[in-house]
Amino acid sequence: MIRFEHVTKRYADGTTAVDDLSFEVAEGELITLVGPSGCGKTTTMKMVNRLIEPTSGRILLDGADIAQGDPVELRRRIGYVIQQVGLFPHRTVLENTATVPHLLGWQRKKARARAAELLELVGLDPAVYGDRYPDQLSGGQRQRVGVARALAADPPVLLMDEPFGAVDPVVRERLQSEFLRLQSQVRKTVLFVTHDIEEAVRLGDRIAVYGHGRIEQLDAPAAVLGAPATPYVADFVGADRGLKRLSVTEIEAGDLEQPPVLHLDDPLPEALRRLESEEARWAVVLDDRDNLHGWVAAEALGSAGGRGTVRDHARRMDAWLPLGASLKQAFSTMLQHDAGWIAVLDGERGDRFLGVLTPARLHEALRRSIGADAVGAERADVELRTVSGV
Repeated sequence: MIRFEHVTKRYADGTTAVDDLSFEVAEGELITLVGPSGCGKTTTMKMVNRLIEPTSGRILLDGADIAQGDPVELRRRIGYVIQQVGLFPHRTVLENTATVPHLLGWQRKKARARAAELLELVGLDPAVYGDRYPDQLSGGQRQRVGVARALAADPPVLLMDEPFGAVDPVVRERLQSEFLRLQSQVRKTVLFVTHDIEEAVRLGDRIAVYGHGRIEQLDAPAAVLGAPATPYVADFVGADRGLKRLSVTEIEAGDLEQPPVLHLDDPLPEALRRLESEEARWAVVLDDRDNLHGWVAAEALGSAGGRGTVRDHARRMDAWLPLGASLKQAFSTMLQHDAGWIAVLDGERGDRFLGVLTPARLHEALRRSIGADAVGAERADVELRTVSGV
């Protein structure tokens, strides 16, 4: 969808902001451009909508050289979201969102209907927020309106210049989650500028790590964290890149352990025999549809005198996640609930229990993921080595 061919931007004072840049962004792909201030990432993005003109090279949008057309018409085909949003203070939220459709000549009714649809999509009820003015909104709400406005004319490309940088960390995380949900629905081709490597890792299908005017590495987040291409990239992503990688490594079925399983209506004598035969101190408890209910300790069953069922002694289990959640979510859930393991469920089939993830298995999953990237193999095929006696 977007293609850079040997693009350079050099200013009159001799400063080279972008130096011989060549890369492609596929349709529906989200690439995060990350790097320190002055590295050229914002200049790269602004050349796509011709707010900055390149000194040499070509930029193609859907196969056409953008330099050959009208820059104003080009900008109306590209959504643009900036850190300070830039909403018109004298226009309502609905009017702000409908700005580009109005400029494109849409009928007022159609433009407002589209604006209302987009506000709904970004989590703002148009009946509640549509007639408000920007100064009546929180910073996070204004950012949502900015995203809705950028999407209003259904542009194929979305440019985002540190859009969540001006809000507090809690709101920022919520906006990131909301944007990921939104992108899964609309699948725009996105260039997303940020200076925050954690934000780049969380949002990007690929990450472009900038040095001075050049891309040092363009790769999947897991690859950038697990196998930095240069010492510069390794230094930029940080010594704690292993921890950052937790956020882009998913829980897979092969990571799970299979503990003893009991059901709510199992008689206590039968349940105790099963736990004793497996020398287990606890078991996962499921209902009659094999959905997670909780867990039970062998000690609790043993002290009951053999009367009743597992239901009478089972405890609810709140530490659980769906298969495919990130290892970072798993680690956070363990800490939040002070749990030695978490249950993993089949999110596509209700609460069906699949197994448990322990800290040891979480560590193994991370090591396998890094090893798989290093040798170009599947995670399940990586053989881990341990130091004997340690």
